[in-house]
Amino acid sequence: MELTIRQEKILHLIKENSPISGEEIAQNLGLTRSALRTDFSILRKMALISARQNYGYCYIGGESKHKVGQVMGEPKKVDSKSSVYETIVYMFENDIGSVFITEQKDILVGVVSRKDLLKAALGNKDLEKLPIHMVMTRMPNLIYVTEQDSIKTAVEKIMKHQIDSVAVVKQGKEVCYLVGRFSKTNISKLYLETL
Repeated sequence: MELTIRQEKILHLIKENSPISGEEIAQNLGLTRSALRTDFSILRKMALISARQNYGYCYIGGESKHKVGQVMGEPKKVDSKSSVYETIVYMFENDIGSVFITEQKDILVGVVSRKDLLKAALGNKDLEKLPIHMVMTRMPNLIYVTEQDSIKTAVEKIMKHQIDSVAVVKQGKEVCYLVGRFSKTNISKLYLETL
């Protein structure tokens, strides 16, 4: 399918200013956002741009793959000083299958899954006193990606290790800082956008 002149202009604006809101694009072209809906839809279906609520439009055409940073979710985390009981409550309230464990300033130190918590609960009567760091999987045994990694890399890690999500980190000199979460839900949303 060949792009119209207006679609070429939209694509150029997004490519040069990613992420950019629909309002900003409309202002640059002297049009209303509603006048551009069809163009945005066509460009998304052609996998040239992606749209993320509260983030804007991003250029993806010509790139080998989408980047994790474009689609990641908020990190789900508890402090390493939390108890197993507090972690169970947090996971239940947030309806998640795993939670990342952090220390000061979001330093990633571990991860806990439902399975880990079930093992801890069996035969242990006082979960309020058992610290979460006693049952977590620790660094360097964690599976993680960076914001610049491709979505394909993140999906491959989730599939290979049969986990619900991977931590998205910013790497420091000797530590990793938790900045996001890439999960099976993100994969499902991406799939739905292509339909």
